[in-house]
Amino acid sequence: MPHLPGRYLDRVEEPVWNEWRRPGPTPAQRRRDIGIAVIVLLCAVEVTALVNSVGAYVFQDPPGLAVQLAWVVALSVPLVVRRRYPLAVMLVVSALFIAAQANKSGDTLVPSAILFLAIFTVGAWEKNRLVARWSRIGVIAAMFLWLGFSLVRALLGPKGEFENAAGPIDPVLASVLYGLEFNLFFFLFAYVVGEMAWAGARRRAQLEFQAEELRLSQEQNTRGAIAAERMRIARDLHDVVAHHVSVMGIQAGAARRVLDSDPALARDALQTVEQTARTAISELRGLLGVLRADADTDLKASPNLDDLTELFDNARAAGLKVSHGVYGDVRDVPSGVALSAYRVVQEALTNVVKHADAQHVDVRMRYLDSALELEIADDGRGRVATTNSGFGLVGMRERLAVHGGSLEVGPRREAGYLVRASLPTATEEKA
Repeated sequence: MPHLPGRYLDRVEEPVWNEWRRPGPTPAQRRRDIGIAVIVLLCAVEVTALVNSVGAYVFQDPPGLAVQLAWVVALSVPLVVRRRYPLAVMLVVSALFIAAQANKSGDTLVPSAILFLAIFTVGAWEKNRLVARWSRIGVIAAMFLWLGFSLVRALLGPKGEFENAAGPIDPVLASVLYGLEFNLFFFLFAYVVGEMAWAGARRRAQLEFQAEELRLSQEQNTRGAIAAERMRIARDLHDVVAHHVSVMGIQAGAARRVLDSDPALARDALQTVEQTARTAISELRGLLGVLRADADTDLKASPNLDDLTELFDNARAAGLKVSHGVYGDVRDVPSGVALSAYRVVQEALTNVVKHADAQHVDVRMRYLDSALELEIADDGRGRVATTNSGFGLVGMRERLAVHGGSLEVGPRREAGYLVRASLPTATEEKA
């Protein structure tokens, strides 16, 4: 699989899968090849010892046991690097296989398994698919030529005894047909299984690529949605701060006009300017770090806590039973806090209506000594999905973070889902 770039790249160039080349084996696969080669070697030694102990030789007049063991060792050792050099291993194993049979080695079972593994590995791991195809076809053709040569030599030699032959076909012909069909199935199976393994590896690479593409796309969408929400927060805070500045200008102008004639009234106006300036400074601190948008600011006045009734009516119109409770000493809160509280309730109710499958929602607002706390609890499925309005819970957290607030969300113990938000309301005192 091609190297995938860093996590913040917007798009990865998709390979041409018809020209895909399988990467080399991993260190773990190389170690596994060594283990497989050792196991095959041990099996070959055991089978050779058993065949010699029983005397069930494939060829007459085989060489000594030491020579037979040398042949199986020579056949097994190349498997150590079969995935690193599949073509070379297949050619070496094929040559050794024919040489071992020409030397009348006592057993062909394990050498045949080694040859099968070598042909399979070329089909599964050789990067050049044209070479993989024709090299295997060439080796299989060479094996059939060797088989044909062996059969002709057997037919021209002394006829074997078929004491129990009882079938309708001549025993010599039946023996030839059996050998041809068995080898045809053997080599065809090795070829097909190798192709299937390579196709499976390419399919896994495609799935990994698609998964990486999806992850990058999701990251990009998330970053875009968060940036859009920050822009929205910045616009809202811009409206609030602009309002404060306007109030300061009006009060300062009034104080200037009555400074000589009514010092007490001028003092009250300047006190209002001072308080408004502190509130504006608090809002500006929240605005720092939030992205600014180039889009035109909505000219409609920013909503506040007095507008929650409209949200409740909209939720009721959607078929949801809404109960609302206010606790503590009701007081004015900074405009930015009121706006953020409104947005949190709006987002939570939108999620309940669209995704929670709930019948009832309870909205509670608590005025604490230095904070405003919101709780929105429903009796739905216990899971609320994100919506397009402010990107759901991500938008809530971004909005609350501006004011140093906190957000807790999760399924309720009995049923439904709970959203709890806390927004500090204390303004900065005069130093």
